[in-house]
Amino acid sequence: MFDAHVHIIDQRYPLIPNEGYLPEPFTIADYRKRVSHLDIHGGAVVSASFQGTDQSYLKAALAELGDDWVGVTRLHLDATDEEIIDLDKAGVRALRFNLKRAAADITAMTLQAIRAHELVGWHVELYIDGQMLASLQPVLSKLPALSIDHLGMSAEGLPYLLDLVDRGARVKATGFGRVEMDVAETLRRIHEVNPGALMFGTDLPGTRAGRPFEDSDLDLLCQVVGADVPAVLEDNARACYRLPERDRADPEPTRPIPRIDPPTLPIPRNELPDAHTQPLRVIEKP
Repeated sequence: MFDAHVHIIDQRYPLIPNEGYLPEPFTIADYRKRVSHLDIHGGAVVSASFQGTDQSYLKAALAELGDDWVGVTRLHLDATDEEIIDLDKAGVRALRFNLKRAAADITAMTLQAIRAHELVGWHVELYIDGQMLASLQPVLSKLPALSIDHLGMSAEGLPYLLDLVDRGARVKATGFGRVEMDVAETLRRIHEVNPGALMFGTDLPGTRAGRPFEDSDLDLLCQVVGADVPAVLEDNARACYRLPERDRADPEPTRPIPRIDPPTLPIPRNELPDAHTQPLRVIEKP
């Protein structure tokens, strides 16, 4: 699996209270312990509002996690081309527009996103209540590539979300404990419009969510998407973040089960019991 949405909260790096909120630490070691029973082979570390535009924690996290991990960052608006290229080399693959918990100049951010896409191919990940999608259509239509966090957050925004999905946007199947909607029905409708849209993520540690990720969320997702489970749990996200597909083939072929007992051998006729064959009795009809 590929975990397309993880927050790493490391107090060794700058943290900024957002609306008076500062989360508890959630280190890479904490994350690995929490998902040790899951078959996760990569993911995306996403910068949150309380990390501002600090890149030091993100670079350190990606260096520790390895090549199958990417970063999603917020940038200060005067970031240079050289800074963007340097972050791309460190493994960052997308910009995050946090329009739910962080004030922003959306016009300036859009221009920056277009520049980042032209420089290094980054897409935009949008954290927003889906009800705002309609009002942002003029801006969103200018973005070369787009992903929406947490199923778009609300049922009211689903029609606008589905329109974006139909035009190629991806959607993170994350944060089931923080949304206001019928999750199964929302997943089904998104998947029906575009099977390549959904990307699984745990959203751990689930800061400010009604509840954090549970294994039952994964079960629900698998039930909805059926045979497309490998794509939704891994392949869609790897394609989105421009990572190579992972070979899931069994490295060793299936081997025959060895026999423990010798096979049954036919009994020679001369060893059969000495008994005369008795003819069957004829039963006459009355």
